[in-house]
Formats: sequence, structure tokens, C-alpha cells
Amino acid sequence: MELGLVGLGKMGGNMRERIRRAGHTVIGYDRNADIADVHSLEELVGKLSGPRVVWVMVPAGEATQGTVDALAELLEPGDVVVDGGNSRWTDDEKHAEQLAAKGIGFVDCGVSGGVHGLANGYALMYGGDAENVAKVQPVFDALKPEGDFGSVHAGKVGAGHFAKMVHNGIEYAMMQAYAEGWELLEKVDSVENVREIFRSWQEGTVIRSWLLDLAVNALDDDEHLEGLRGYAQDSGEGRWTVEAAIDNAVPLPAITASLFARFASRQDDSPQMKMIAALRNQFGGHAVEKK
Repeated sequence: MELGLVGLGKMGGNMRERIRRAGHTVIGYDRNADIADVHSLEELVGKLSGPRVVWVMVPAGEATQGTVDALAELLEPGDVVVDGGNSRWTDDEKHAEQLAAKGIGFVDCGVSGGVHGLANGYALMYGGDAENVAKVQPVFDALKPEGDFGSVHAGKVGAGHFAKMVHNGIEYAMMQAYAEGWELLEKVDSVENVREIFRSWQEGTVIRSWLLDLAVNALDDDEHLEGLRGYAQDSGEGRWTVEAAIDNAVPLPAITASLFARFASRQDDSPQMKMIAALRNQFGGHAVEKK
């Protein structure tokens, strides 16, 4: 099938390549002309055959809204817009309503996989009407990891981004647990090889995970994380998870504490946040602050 892809950054560029490797045609647009296939949204839409599918992979908020506004004027009834960025789920219903007024479908898709997605595939959580999802399904199949799992039609419009938000909230808490354990091990004089303890946990333990593997990678690069400042940003989805928990009266003490720990990192040079920063850099290529 043909796909228009808007946004060719760290995630979008690799997604374009993975979809092409599956035999599909991808026409990519980015403000950086050096990596774009076309040089305007108008040109992108003009090169696609109907019914068109345009996947938006730009930052949440104003950038996504501006792209949806533009596509609403360029696309035709029967076309579909997919928002694969990290938009807040509450924006999805507004975008679906805006596009539906012009007969254009909308699917929201939470995407996980970071900078490793090209090789390993992307976990996909998508929401929308079955008719619109079906038009995008070949792309979902191309992006997902091999095997029976790795993608899900989570429900109505907004369900995909809500599922991805909760995924990221869980990720916050898991990273915080590894970071706290790492700091405690580093603190005790009798423990002499923290890095190899983490490495030993990679096989046969109940806490083995890809995040643990990435922690070992980070420690191989800098055994005591001495080159990093103990400062970790939050992408916004941790906050949204906590806000949704409040709205629905669901207790999330571990996820909430992990979010607040990141806030605290902006006041002190936290050893734990060195590990959080290192993990975010490992899986997502997020910037770290060097000492």
C-alpha cells in the first residue's frame, strides 16, 4: 500500500525504512528538506492515490494540531489520518470530530520501540473505528515485531494513546525501581561490583527485562555513571497518567512517586536520576546532561 508519513525524526525516519522493507511505498515529508521525499504537505497528498492514509509523527500539541488542520483541508472523504505521536488521548476525540466533519477518518496510535524499533519492530496500540483501522492494517503489520503479539486494537478513538500513556507510566515506575536498587548497591562498602550484579540478573531472575539489559549497557559505557548529571526530564505522559488516576479515583502510588522523583532531580544531583537519565538515553535516545 501507499502511506504518507509526516515527521522523519528519530522515530519517523526509522519507521519509514521499516515500512519500505516490508514492500510498501512511503512518501515522507519533514521540515528538514535533506531527509524529506517531498517538500510540502500539498505535494505529499498529491502523490498518494485514494483512499489515502497519512501518518503523523510530530511532537504532541501545537505541531500535531497544525498538521491535522492542514490535512483537513487537503484530504478527501474516505481518507484516514493516523496520529502516531505522543498526543494526549483527550486531543484524539477533538481531532476525530474535526476530520469526521469532512468525511476523513482518524486513528490514534501509541508507538513504543524507540531508536531500536527499526530492527526489533514497534509495539503498537491503536484506537478508532474498525473501518478506519482496516485501511491502516498493512502498515501496522509492517511495523509490529515478528510473532503473534506486539500490536492491539485497544478500542475507540483515544484508546491507543491512553494505553501508551499507561505503558509509559509503568515504565517510569520500573526505571525508578532499578535506579533505587542501583544506588543502594553503590552505597554499601561490602558490595564491590554493582555492574556485574546487574549483569547477573539478566538471566534466571524475576526482574530480568529489556530495561535491565539497557541498564547494563549504560553501566558498560560508564560503570558508575560518573559522566552524567543526576537530572531526568519527564515527557508529559507520566503526568497525564497521574492526572487520569486522580480523575478515575485509581491509586497509583508507585507511578506517582516515580514522577515526583524526577521533579526532585531538578533540585539536587541525584544518583538515582543518573540511572534514569542513562536508561532514557539508551531506549529513546533522549538527551542527557553531562557533568
